[in-house]
Amino acid sequence: MMTSRFILAFLPELVLLAGALGLFAITVSDAGPRRARTAALGLALATIVAAVFALGAQADLFSGAYRVDAFSQWLKLVFATGFAGIVLLSGDLPDIRNEIKSEYYLFVTLSVTGLVMLVSCVDVIALIVALELSSFPLYLLVPMRRERPGQRGQLESAIKYIMFGVAANGVMFFGLSYLFGLTGTLHLPEMIIRLQPFVHSPLAIAGLGLAFCGLYYKLAVFPFHFWTPDVYQGASNETAGLIASLPKVGAVAVLVRFVSLATPDNPTIVGVLTGLAIASMCYGNLIALVQKDFKRLLGFSSIAHAGYALMGFVALSQAGFTAALYYITGYLLMILACFVVICRVSRDGTNVAIAELAGLHRRSPLLAATLLVGVFALAGIPPFVGFMAKFSLLNAALARGNLALVIVAVVNSAIAIYYYLQVVRQAVFGESNAAAAEPITLTWPTCVLCVALIVGIVALGVMPGTVIDSISNSLAGVTAGPATALLGR
Repeated sequence: MMTSRFILAFLPELVLLAGALGLFAITVSDAGPRRARTAALGLALATIVAAVFALGAQADLFSGAYRVDAFSQWLKLVFATGFAGIVLLSGDLPDIRNEIKSEYYLFVTLSVTGLVMLVSCVDVIALIVALELSSFPLYLLVPMRRERPGQRGQLESAIKYIMFGVAANGVMFFGLSYLFGLTGTLHLPEMIIRLQPFVHSPLAIAGLGLAFCGLYYKLAVFPFHFWTPDVYQGASNETAGLIASLPKVGAVAVLVRFVSLATPDNPTIVGVLTGLAIASMCYGNLIALVQKDFKRLLGFSSIAHAGYALMGFVALSQAGFTAALYYITGYLLMILACFVVICRVSRDGTNVAIAELAGLHRRSPLLAATLLVGVFALAGIPPFVGFMAKFSLLNAALARGNLALVIVAVVNSAIAIYYYLQVVRQAVFGESNAAAAEPITLTWPTCVLCVALIVGIVALGVMPGTVIDSISNSLAGVTAGPATALLGR
């Protein structure tokens, strides 16, 4: 009975690991990329089913280093759904050489496996291993893009991605060594308890600040953002869609565990998070105003959205953490909606300029509808999830007295509407030339993905209560540590 309980709790990871082995066997055989894509799609659907079955399961594995609880199980369902979206998004991978397309799906699977494990790790060593497992396949995916005349930036993008990633992780590990020196433990729940007497000391604040750096890099928070627009532009459209979505969910989830180390109220940490949030919002939105390449615009936009997500952490409360997770879950759907349009509008996998979206409503009404819903949601226009998510973040920040941050966020939201409406103007009112006016034929997987994304973005916007309550309930065990420690002293 005990064994079956552990297997059920670990089921999504077991499915992904078995699927990764199966995809590895396909890559070393002559099965071809079509079979690899079918296997990856089947694996994604099987992971969704496994995550649904495991939702209520809880267990501590590997001597307490790996905790399966309501928080991690809920996020595994989000990752599994995003994994399916990425595979459907990939299509025929026109910008990846045919002989390495099977490896592409293997690397995507390994990265998702690392992210799924990441949210259950409550030991620093296990967390580092999962973080690297989720990161290294992405480093390999970026340079896999086909070289073309005038399009050789993928190697430069890959080098920037790796170098910034290694530097950010090094700083993060240095900060964790401070926390280990203060507490004498690598177990995060125990570290929360032992850190409370020193939480306001300069050494603890320095350790926490440095430990956040690796997650800031994943989230593309200023000043750890420099890789973002170049990687988005240099990577293939499908790879950029993956980098822009799932790793950010993992970063926010792990950031919840780390920021909970700073509670109760720590004005220094609040000040640092507030400054980073304001800098990210202002920098990302202002630079996005002048972008012509759609992926590059989304890259700078993602920096601004990282600033919005940080608003939830400034509150240092369960309501703020809930709002941040709700926001990043909605962002996953919004950004995938934009990237499915990029992948289908792109001719032979090339980058898409905003001007190339002209006349999209005539070429493919479904793609145009998907783009409009995704862009309006990113802009925070009701009734889409972006509006309710930003409202939740603003409400959490205002409840803690961060009025200046709320005002800056509202002003930045107004700035963002301008460049998002430029995209809408091209898609709806722009006139395409004769060469680019041909109708776009969509396959049934693309149609299913577009409809699912539209429904998900609208449903999370008009019925947010269920999702917010689910996130809040799952967070109860994660954020209770500091309060329990204080009551016990």
